Amino acid sequence: MAKFSKKSLTPAVATAQAAAPGALGHLRAALGNPYISAGGAALLFLLTLTALVLIIGDPKAGAPLIRLPLAQAVVAAAPPGWREALTADGAGPGVVEEIFDLSETPLEDNPTLGEAVITLPGAQAARRVQPLPPAPIAGLHSPGPNGPLPVIAPSGRTPAQAYARPFQANGKPKVSLILGGLGLNSRATREAIETLPGEITLSFVPYAEGLQGWIDLAREHGHEVLLETPMEPVDYPENDPGPYTLLASSGPAETTRRLEWLLSRASGYFGLTNYLGSRFLNSDPAMVAFTGVLRTRGLAFIDDGQAAGRGLGVPRASAGRIVDEQLSGEAIDAELLALEAQALQNGQALGSGFAYPLTIAQVAQWAQSVESRGYQLAPASALTRR
Repeated sequence: MAKFSKKSLTPAVATAQAAAPGALGHLRAALGNPYISAGGAALLFLLTLTALVLIIGDPKAGAPLIRLPLAQAVVAAAPPGWREALTADGAGPGVVEEIFDLSETPLEDNPTLGEAVITLPGAQAARRVQPLPPAPIAGLHSPGPNGPLPVIAPSGRTPAQAYARPFQANGKPKVSLILGGLGLNSRATREAIETLPGEITLSFVPYAEGLQGWIDLAREHGHEVLLETPMEPVDYPENDPGPYTLLASSGPAETTRRLEWLLSRASGYFGLTNYLGSRFLNSDPAMVAFTGVLRTRGLAFIDDGQAAGRGLGVPRASAGRIVDEQLSGEAIDAELLALEAQALQNGQALGSGFAYPLTIAQVAQWAQSVESRGYQLAPASALTRR
């Protein structure tokens, strides 16, 4: 085995060996600089993540939205031109300094300074939300024995007008949909509020915990709101809609007392809708007392189809179809298409459904394309008439 000693090294090798400690020192000093190392690491992470998504992502799926918190020190230390390099070819991922939130629910913590949003090629822009004015609106409520009650303002403006979602018809057939049963299941309620377009009207159960908070959140996302009113069905009390159910046998004073308790649960709704009520809705005295209260308080009434042609004298509408009587994706899609056909024939159509997760998902998908087929998605209030 050959042996080597320092004396046997060539002059060139010896010179390189002598110079190595100084070069290594400079390299260690450069890597030890926190700004350089952090900037390099951040850039490498961005490029690696982008490459992975482009390689393994589904080309037919909408491109995802990636939010990466970038500390100000990292941004300051990044190599010059790093932003330009990301968009140099006009097709690469873009970097913007503002944050687009699909949900406008307030965050628990303040966003990190310098947080960036990277939109990969093909990504759709976040849905723009047009919030409705917060409730209660001044002049439209007064104290009641159990809470604030809706009233008509001195100017004549009614809650039905003030709390409805603004709407401008464009001449196309109008299609409206109400989803009910909200407020009891927090996950389904939040999903309906945050994923459905503001033109979808939402109705809330009066017994829901935190009802005012849910209504406020719905209005922040552009949804007009109805309050569900429990009404006596033909098989009552075996089928009991809940406390303060409106009974067909009650006199006007008792109907008013129960109704005012329900109305005081929250504010911000433009009208009422029925929950059950097959007996109550078919009682003339009961409906006279009911609509009398609504007329006095300036509220609308929209039913699920059981009271078509009844309860006149207030802004009224009746749903023509229930879209999820059969709980399957195919059946719901078929009902939504039938609703479109009804709108094409009559100029407008109103449907109703329950906030099942499947119904929410199918309605969200339908709502994305209904206007491309020549219809105008409209809030339910736009279909009311006296």
